[in-house]
Amino acid sequence: MKTFMAKPAEVERQWFVIDAEGQTLGRLSSEVASILRGKHKPTYTPHVDTGDFVIVINAEKIKLTGNKLMQKKLRHHTGYPGGLKEVDYKTLLQKRPERAIEVAVKGMLPHNRLGAKMFGKLKVYRGSEHPHQAQKPVARELKG
Repeated sequence: MKTFMAKPAEVERQWFVIDAEGQTLGRLSSEVASILRGKHKPTYTPHVDTGDFVIVINAEKIKLTGNKLMQKKLRHHTGYPGGLKEVDYKTLLQKRPERAIEVAVKGMLPHNRLGAKMFGKLKVYRGSEHPHQAQKPVARELKG
């Protein structure tokens, strides 16, 4: 028996809606990353983008456990001397809650061109509304 290898032209993609309300950031992100990679499909192939599109709504209602709200910081560097910027997650969730989910999911995807392509299929929105009704997304419940 030969090993099945998916071809990029043969991949069928679905759209899923995931409600982030009351979900823990890390658990939600790992589930979303798995869907974006296509690991939930029997046709999963590591070197081919077999994943589906994911729409995450209610990003502002995400939870962080323990003291992460005040202690965890999002850091990036501008590239200039002394250009380290950092913001704690309490401020981040007030100003840009979409960014918190995007950063967590991006870190769980491959760090190459394929991972960038997978990340492009993630859509995160602050409220319960999204502009992707035409794609007929299916609501998906997360495990646990």
